[in-house]
Amino acid sequence: MKAGFIGTGSMGLPLAANILKQENALVAYDINPEATKSLAEKQARIVDSPVAVADESDIVFACMPSIDSFHAVVTAEDGIIHGKQMKTFVNLGTMGTEALAEIEATLGEKGVPTLDSPITGGVQRAWEGDITVISSGPKEVFSQAEPYLKSFARDIHYVGEKVGQAQITKVCNNIMSFTNLVVGLEALTMAAKGGVDPEKVLAVINSGSGQNSATLSKIPNFVMNRKFNMEAPMYITAKDAMLWRMEAERLEVPQNVAGATYHTMQQALAMGLREGDMSEIVKVIERAADFELPKTRD
Repeated sequence: MKAGFIGTGSMGLPLAANILKQENALVAYDINPEATKSLAEKQARIVDSPVAVADESDIVFACMPSIDSFHAVVTAEDGIIHGKQMKTFVNLGTMGTEALAEIEATLGEKGVPTLDSPITGGVQRAWEGDITVISSGPKEVFSQAEPYLKSFARDIHYVGEKVGQAQITKVCNNIMSFTNLVVGLEALTMAAKGGVDPEKVLAVINSGSGQNSATLSKIPNFVMNRKFNMEAPMYITAKDAMLWRMEAERLEVPQNVAGATYHTMQQALAMGLREGDMSEIVKVIERAADFELPKTRD
């Protein structure tokens, strides 16, 4: 099947590039023409609308940053729903169960099945073909998409036949990741304000029971050097936290701990950090503590 890709931003571009590398052909579109230039240089066919992708592709992948943009690429006047060739749609973004159910129903009326396949792992791992994919949907549709998913994923987890189950799994992963980062930064800020070298505190945590992905990589690589270049936009991570909260409320699950993380992220937005990096959430903690975590790495 010929593949198409929509949404070649910081995360989508490496995914599309890996599909192109494997398949030697790809039809691609992004609302920002600059975002597809490197694919064009590798002989991908660049088109000017989502429907043009669906006119020339059997399987269409979309990696969109927001729920509104997700709906638009599917149902707008130039959306993929009007395409003539598309037989399968694969969502790679975190959009929540409600949005996925709506899109599944809409495309289903046209006879096009949806596979829910949000991704996790970060930009660098995406370039390396080393990210994790969580998939849910009809088993036969997953089997069709799996060869393409393997082009950019090290681990592919099929979690169920119902579209939306992968979304629930993804927001669980995300809220745990966000919470680990926030509590890790709170702990290091407290230690540094108390006069302890944060590098030494981090070494203790990473050799003890407190270690997690935030202390092992995110904090040392993106916060302690004050570069704040994790390539995780605050507005996208805040959207993911909102989706987690919506699912928790829908399913009537307690939000005591993760809810505090959600509110910290809302504070970051209120401070004007919407366009910043998720690693800048340390600034919320620093303001409340009236103390700045010292730069300890280059």
